[in-house]
Amino acid sequence: MTTPFFRTDRFLGMDADFARAAWVYFGIPMDFTVSFQPGSRFGPARVREASYAIETYSMAQDRDLEELAVHDAGEVELPFGNVAESLLRINQAAETVLGADKKFFALGGEHLVTLPLIQAVVKRYPDLVVVHFDAHADLRDDYMGESLSHATVLRRVCEWIQPGHLYQFGIRSATREEVRFAREFGHFYPQEVVRPLKQVLGELQGKPVYVTMDIDVIDPAFMPGTGTPEPGGISSREALEAVALLKGLNVVSMDLVETMPAHDLSQRSAVLAAKLVREALVAIG
Repeated sequence: MTTPFFRTDRFLGMDADFARAAWVYFGIPMDFTVSFQPGSRFGPARVREASYAIETYSMAQDRDLEELAVHDAGEVELPFGNVAESLLRINQAAETVLGADKKFFALGGEHLVTLPLIQAVVKRYPDLVVVHFDAHADLRDDYMGESLSHATVLRRVCEWIQPGHLYQFGIRSATREEVRFAREFGHFYPQEVVRPLKQVLGELQGKPVYVTMDIDVIDPAFMPGTGTPEPGGISSREALEAVALLKGLNVVSMDLVETMPAHDLSQRSAVLAAKLVREALVAIG
């Protein structure tokens, strides 16, 4: 079955057709509002290619991606440079998947793509909790006069979810105002990821959870292929452990954003992103 808004391509092990899939994976090749280095629009395609460098089997979780019914729908077709229309199409793509009673895993692209995805999900889950892994708070009210930016995306998300329903981990770059807002609106765990995540898993049990992971939460020593690298981050091992900890939570959809493999000729960034996709899906799928 073909689906609207997508062109076809495939991540390793995602062989289910749309009709029987429980999860739908798709790429979002957009990087129109990035503030430093562009290029994450090429992330989805490069990560698909890199997926063939890893196994479908997760040794850490003793589970295989092929055991899940995951459909790779390709990439959302976007009009280059048109932010408003692109956000609308991303939202429509998410609505298509959710309307078919399926969950999605989206791969960006810049972090602004998370906003239309969550806008679609929160319609079905009004008490949605957002778990956010990132180097940056992304809570500015505007960036250089723009309210829609990868630097403002979580501030816009907060306009759609209930106070106290944002959990942020690993943040190590923010303005004073962003930190103040983070502490007042949600649950703010700067610098660290695994230790505080373990502490709040009980709070998250039974709640509908949306996970958004900016890959720059990982230190650029492990993840050089990202648009806004920030020194002092977590290791690749800790990132993989963090997504495995999502097992048992009611994760209703997820995204991974800001992968920019073109700036990493070794391709280890793309391979790490592919492994994070696999580890996350075998945990939550």
